[in-house]
Amino acid sequence: MSQVWSGIFPIILTPFTRDGEMDAGSLARVVRFNIEAGARGLVGPAMASEFATLSDDERRKWIEVVVGEAGGQVPVIASVTSGHTLPAVALGRFAQETGADGLMAMPPHIVHTDAEGCYSYFEALSAAVDIPICIQNHDAPMGTPMSSELLARMCEELPHVEYIKEEALPEPRRISVTRAAAGSACKGIFGGQGAIYVLDEYRRGAAGNMPCCHTTDVLVRIWNSLEAGDETAARTLFNQILPLINFERLLSMAVYKEVMFRRGVIATPVVRMPGGSLDRQDMAELDSILAGVEPLFSI
Repeated sequence: MSQVWSGIFPIILTPFTRDGEMDAGSLARVVRFNIEAGARGLVGPAMASEFATLSDDERRKWIEVVVGEAGGQVPVIASVTSGHTLPAVALGRFAQETGADGLMAMPPHIVHTDAEGCYSYFEALSAAVDIPICIQNHDAPMGTPMSSELLARMCEELPHVEYIKEEALPEPRRISVTRAAAGSACKGIFGGQGAIYVLDEYRRGAAGNMPCCHTTDVLVRIWNSLEAGDETAARTLFNQILPLINFERLLSMAVYKEVMFRRGVIATPVVRMPGGSLDRQDMAELDSILAGVEPLFSI
């Protein structure tokens, strides 16, 4: 797909069975749910997909299922973050051959590298594929935060580096600075951080946001309102869903999956990441929050 990426590009979570195995059927339903909810692209397996817990074979299967189920309706951006350049390149080539429309990656996330190491990593990715690359910039411990100057340099010098997902804090301000540094060399900067800064991001010229995928229908309505010039409607919706976004920032994956489970999209809320369950009081708080949020759900 050749269109410029913009709007809500959700990170597709990875559903598991009660035994902790990847659930391909539920994953396909997550894809369909998000396309029906108005997502303009699909991304993963990234942090909200629990990529660090997936085997190499599972990451490949994930890409095959999502690309196949999307069926060209929206772009699929395959996340290929790896601990070293060689597996990142191998997964990037596989994703391209499978039909992914683009790649996203952080620099090596286990043994962190310096600025030139980051450049070399993305240089190798760019040389290995013919599809657009989105650089994910994220703070430690998972990420290796890169300067706006380095991000701009890679956009200018590496042929397939075209987009940035900015999550280093303070994120909205970083979007402004990096947009100024990269200029037309960058086709778009996406926000992240669960869309908590989406209103400020839009004002600063962000191309879109890449949140998790459990409330895509609401976030699409917010983004569409912003594009229509109706900030009042966007802010009203945002303020209604903000209690859930705040709660997610405490318990992230467990909340994402519990909401998807309650919405009937995935078969279980099983999480592989440590601390991946909600206790009785967490459930009670989520019940109270969802009482005010569920009326916003359109599907």
